[in-house]
Amino acid sequence: MNPLIEWPENGQTRRARWRSEAGLAAPQTLEIVDDSLGADAAFAAMLDGHALLWRGDWMQVRRLIQELTRRADRHFAVKAGDPHSFAAHRQRQGQRAALLARLLVPLGPDYKLPLRRAQDVRPACREAWGKPDGSNSVVALRELLAVISAHEWRKKGVPVAAVGGRIHPHYGVFSPVRGEYVDLVAQAPLPPACDLAFDIGTGSGVLAAVLARRGLNVVATDMAPRALACATENVEKLGLTVKVRIVEADLFPEGRAPLVVCNPPWLPGQPTSPVEYAVYDPDSRMLRGFLDGLAAHLAPGGEGWLIMSDLAEHLGLRSRSDLPQWIDQAGLRVVARIDTRPTHGKAQDRSDPLHAARAAEVTSLWRLAAQ
Repeated sequence: MNPLIEWPENGQTRRARWRSEAGLAAPQTLEIVDDSLGADAAFAAMLDGHALLWRGDWMQVRRLIQELTRRADRHFAVKAGDPHSFAAHRQRQGQRAALLARLLVPLGPDYKLPLRRAQDVRPACREAWGKPDGSNSVVALRELLAVISAHEWRKKGVPVAAVGGRIHPHYGVFSPVRGEYVDLVAQAPLPPACDLAFDIGTGSGVLAAVLARRGLNVVATDMAPRALACATENVEKLGLTVKVRIVEADLFPEGRAPLVVCNPPWLPGQPTSPVEYAVYDPDSRMLRGFLDGLAAHLAPGGEGWLIMSDLAEHLGLRSRSDLPQWIDQAGLRVVARIDTRPTHGKAQDRSDPLHAARAAEVTSLWRLAAQ
């Protein structure tokens, strides 16, 4: 249950549920603000630790968060080329997110936004948070905007040529906007007589759909309820329910398969938001778990496909010898490796503090077999 917060307003004590996907602590005090507040004054107050609850115009507060974001980008900037740029970048991004999360908006008991010129955010909120519980709530504006954005992405979907259609990502589920890893799975040679595949940590279901389009029956697993719902919806929209079965499991389903595929989070680290669970793998738990359990779930002559970026190595988060060592320790051998370069915009953005690492990044499909 979301914690209850209280604050005085117009001579009354107001109460609402505090909502934070990132697990930010509920504000101890709230300052009521409206259209009379300028961006400089708002930024100064937020730097001082004040949480600002907006009671003005919806369009105005959306402009205000844009101004505040520009100020935060300058305030928390990390120079490109800093040898400790990733640690500094991660720390600064956390500080930036915490500061910008101090601009808050209210939501009614049915998720209605009680602000002038407010759009109807109720469908987006229901998709992200489920059925309303009938209580007022307070949420960071940036989080609400992320919910709205996810709703729009879910409606229109992301075109993926390898599935012959669109993938519709849900809130908190990683969107398949980086097509290079999808293309690796679409083009790698299948093991002989392969008719079944396991997709471990399916997320949006995109790789399960790619494998199904290649003629395989697929068992796709995940632990996150949002991912399970998202993958199920995408499989249904693509007409692949006969080929793909979605199951809740921590890594592997029961049994063995001639092909087991996993695209784990690429960076060791602690996630700070729902979507970051597709990027950060605390203590490389999922990666190590996949490798350590793979041999026991491969059919004779089968292969495991590990899709991994080497960005962690370029950032100094993992040594280049770690992955080959873990593969060997798991009783596996490398059959082959297929490499590709990233095509996303950040790889060419020299102003990005992580540009050097991103420009050198290689994404690989490791074809693994039991020793």
